[in-house]
Amino acid sequence: MITGFLPFHKGAMGHARPLGGPLSDHHGFIAGPGTELVLAEVLKGAGIGALDFHGALGSQRAFARHARETDGSWVMDLSQGFDAYIASRTAMEPKAFRNLRARRRKLEEAAEGFTVRINDTRRHVLDTAIKWKSAQYRRTGHFDVFSVGWTNQLIRNLVAGGLDNASGLVSSLEIGGELAAIHVGMRSDRVLHYWFPVYDPDFSRFGPGLALLMEIAEALACEGLSEIHLGPGEYSFKAELSSWQFPLMAGYAAAPSLAGAARQIAERVERTAERLPLGALSELPGKAFRRIDRHAAFRAA
Repeated sequence: MITGFLPFHKGAMGHARPLGGPLSDHHGFIAGPGTELVLAEVLKGAGIGALDFHGALGSQRAFARHARETDGSWVMDLSQGFDAYIASRTAMEPKAFRNLRARRRKLEEAAEGFTVRINDTRRHVLDTAIKWKSAQYRRTGHFDVFSVGWTNQLIRNLVAGGLDNASGLVSSLEIGGELAAIHVGMRSDRVLHYWFPVYDPDFSRFGPGLALLMEIAEALACEGLSEIHLGPGEYSFKAELSSWQFPLMAGYAAAPSLAGAARQIAERVERTAERLPLGALSELPGKAFRRIDRHAAFRAA
């Protein structure tokens, strides 16, 4: 009898990561209410030597004993409607929402005019979003997510639809007929996951990225959307726009195996280095391991 599912990718030597690798902001077991699963037993049964996780749901106790860090995913709560959301957040963050209103006035006053498409099905818009995002990753020294073939295919499959309970959603903001901001996300009937936002720096004075996010929130709230998940991260705009967070955990579980032993050794090296009085140098092993793991995660998937 099936009691639950653990979606994962397994790479070299049995080292596994959540399905979707680093693209998965939230992950964990898929199971019925009240189901209790023991992660170590699941790993053994699946032939997994080590499982790294970075966004396991804090509500799932199976991951708790293996967690090394905790975080939270930011949520815009639209369950009472867009106007109620705006009133609530304005009371908490008056300066941030004054700035949003000022940027909105700039858009309205722009001689060129602006156009918002919440569900933009034009193929060149998705192509442009991927091109801009790749350039942004390279410019900022981050691994280019879209340099790996499967990520492109994943996004395009989601946007093409075909799933019963989820789909990709491409939204755009044009100013004077030119693309200024694009967001590529995925949604269900009730939740939108804010995934790949990008904008043209030439239009930065309008704050096009946040302007598009607010337009999306208003439009989808009218369709019954109750939450927009902004994901984890210490970004001021997420804290200002969000109503609350739900807990996430990061860590790893290791079984007796070559992959498990290698993962444990890597952690010991990282923790030992962090305790040394070497200033920024003490962080280098951890940074190196995280960079290697990120590359491996994309390649394994």
